[in-house]
Amino acid sequence: MPAGKVKWYDADKGFGFLSREGGEDVYVRADALPAGVTSLKPGTRVEFGVAAGRRGDQALQVRVLEPTPSVAKQQAKARRKSPEDMVVIVEDTIRLLDQLGGTFRAGRFPEGRTSKQTAALLRALADELSA
Repeated sequence: MPAGKVKWYDADKGFGFLSREGGEDVYVRADALPAGVTSLKPGTRVEFGVAAGRRGDQALQVRVLEPTPSVAKQQAKARRKSPEDMVVIVEDTIRLLDQLGGTFRAGRFPEGRTSKQTAALLRALADELSA
């Protein structure tokens, strides 16, 4: 089966073109997409069958090999904090958690406001680490 990448695809019009590896572009219609797929992002790697059409080769039974990363993920990686900034954040978080541990050792739970702020900080730190 030929492989390539999506050159462009217009979901509103229901067609686009795939760039075949080592060959010419191939026309693709919406009915050749896999079940549940309504659009293709440019750059997405695909495999497809080919049939000769009136105006050139046409893709049949397109299979998505690896979807392109979402723009949101790409932007999140671009906005990552520097390692130097992360050192300060992690060290401050450790101090905060040490204080929280002292509160628990004293037999108390932290105040509601402190708990919510700490939870929000830990979620934000986790998001930064997983970006």
